Amino acid sequence: MNSGTTAEQTQARLREAADWSRWWLFDAALPLWWEAGADHAGGGFHEKLDLHGRPVGFPTRVRVQSRQVYAYAEAGRLGWQGPWREAMQHALSFMLREYPRGDGLFRSNRGGGEADLDLYDQAFVLFALAHAYDMEGQPPELLATARALLARMDSLLAHPLGGYEEARPRRLPLRSNPHMHLLEALLAWVELGVDAPFRERAAQVLELCRRYMIDPASGAVGEFFDGDWRFAAGAEGGLREPGHQFEWAFLLDLSRRLLGADCEEQGHALMAFGLRHGIHAGRGVTLAGLDAAGTVTDGRARLWAQTERLRASLVLAEAPGADAPVLHQDALAAFATLQHFLATPRRGLWWEWMDAQGEFIRDPSPATSLYHVVTAMSELCRRYPPYP
Repeated sequence: MNSGTTAEQTQARLREAADWSRWWLFDAALPLWWEAGADHAGGGFHEKLDLHGRPVGFPTRVRVQSRQVYAYAEAGRLGWQGPWREAMQHALSFMLREYPRGDGLFRSNRGGGEADLDLYDQAFVLFALAHAYDMEGQPPELLATARALLARMDSLLAHPLGGYEEARPRRLPLRSNPHMHLLEALLAWVELGVDAPFRERAAQVLELCRRYMIDPASGAVGEFFDGDWRFAAGAEGGLREPGHQFEWAFLLDLSRRLLGADCEEQGHALMAFGLRHGIHAGRGVTLAGLDAAGTVTDGRARLWAQTERLRASLVLAEAPGADAPVLHQDALAAFATLQHFLATPRRGLWWEWMDAQGEFIRDPSPATSLYHVVTAMSELCRRYPPYP
């Protein structure tokens, strides 16, 4: 079998994966999470659905609402004919009504007090506002809300060395994860052509990552840092999550395209570290945790890390200097693993965790993970649209 035939077969299988993704999203997941996952009486989306598709927990966290705004906005872009706009507005209105704080930031939990604050959640509110702004016809009030939120972050949470504090009062360790999602949110605004102030802040967060968060010894991004952006002491400072290598690699490539940043080499290094050390040889899953040398410290596997591997492999295959055939093959392997996590008795749900022995933990499906599945499947569906 020559290389051309192999490439054609790979592309055919990726197209099949895209068709399956549209079926799973349009016929199973999106209808289920709107019909059963939304609180149609009180507003917002429930925290989880059990294995029968019944809601677990009342709408509590702002990150659930913000991520569902994105998921249904993206469903509209992908061509779902269901009530994507109604679902998006349902989450958006609840988010804007229930979670604003008196200081202009957003609380993490419904009814939370003044100490209920997390940078991670500010990032997802900004992300949701960008996608709602796009799909609602660019209403100026949503842009004004996003700009006001970023201004309050600048005044209340800005870190003197770059980036932002976790909360007020200060909470340590500092984390790369909220900044990763903040970069994602800022780039979402830039991609819409709204530069001020999002482009400048995105460039600043990117520089923070490249200067402090990436370990020059391995090219991998760390998780936890002290108050001056040095790697935290002990095991925390050495933690490297394979899923975050893929997620950052995707964002560095997006920064290359949107900001003109020269970060190709770092993006490929992140991808290489994740693929070399973070994939279990027998089970084929993206693992939960490594140390700084790439040795496995947590042999479990979580759903979101599988989706990030899939998305990064698809996108990085098109980056300058990439080995596209290898990454397309990895995308197929990642998709097969993702399907395994989605093979639940009730279609439209997922297994969130696989234990270190390869068994799925039969817990309810958390609503927040729909965002991750959509981010990966949307990349597949855009590259391989349905035949006319």
